[in-house]
Amino acid sequence: MDNYVELQARVNLLDYHQKLLLKMLTAPNLEFYRLVIENGISEHEVEAFNLLCKNLNIKMEEQKAEGFINFHPLFSEFLYSLPEKLNAKEVVRACLKQHLFEPLFTEFAKCL
Repeated sequence: MDNYVELQARVNLLDYHQKLLLKMLTAPNLEFYRLVIENGISEHEVEAFNLLCKNLNIKMEEQKAEGFINFHPLFSEFLYSLPEKLNAKEVVRACLKQHLFEPLFTEFAKCL
């Protein structure tokens, strides 16, 4: 039974990566997707990453409205929640190239 579950998880991962590869054929600047595929990140992990970034982006906008100019604590929260397989510097650069959460990653690039 364990082998079946493991095999199904691998098939699901390959299916997800194949979908990302198809998207990359028409838009080769999808650098974050490349990192996902290269590091074997699952669809669930990407969904969690997107939710994290959405929440951090909201927090950053609230902090900007309150006059904050330093976002290192948010960057620390990002680092803590980032999947171990991913390198923060590569993720920030890839997300900026792919135009994902640009305001957030523009600030995070200053923290590198």
